[in-house]
Amino acid sequence: VNVGRTGVLTPYAELKPVKLGGVTIRKATLHNFEDLERKDIRIGDTVTIRRAGDVIPYVVGPMVGARTGREKPYRMPGVCPSCGDPVVAPEEEVAVYCINVACPEQRVRRVEHFAGVMDVEGLGERTVELLVERGLVKDAADLYTLRREDLLELEGFAEKSVSNLLAAIEATKERPLAQVIGALGIRGVG
Repeated sequence: VNVGRTGVLTPYAELKPVKLGGVTIRKATLHNFEDLERKDIRIGDTVTIRRAGDVIPYVVGPMVGARTGREKPYRMPGVCPSCGDPVVAPEEEVAVYCINVACPEQRVRRVEHFAGVMDVEGLGERTVELLVERGLVKDAADLYTLRREDLLELEGFAEKSVSNLLAAIEATKERPLAQVIGALGIRGVG
């Protein structure tokens, strides 16, 4: 289960590697828990997969005839797999949420989203995870308080990579307002 920047929990399938359209697929989205239940996809199933727009792999459904009886129905988690807080499923929505805004996975995804929309080169998923894990970043605003000496202590960071990252963060101060608003990822604002 992935935890997104807004707290949405999204199930995904871990697959035995399979070639599809010249790409090796190891994971595929299951969209949401309602879809997973509706399609009766179980742990251990042999499934049919497709690539949406020739890009994103998703599970179409199980191959029921290939079932051995060892497949297990999947149960929606009652707690967030990242922080362990209870999850909520609003009646009017399909989504299931972790409502803990301090959830580590949500923090990573929010900062990662901000960095992507603001074009912060050198601030990818692994770097964001490291910054959050070390307590240097809790939200996007903390990017602007990063200190050279703190970054130099991190594994894989040298003077040049630190200088490039700090320059890329500094450059975001010149981005247009619409880009900043988009980068904040405020739910319901598009």
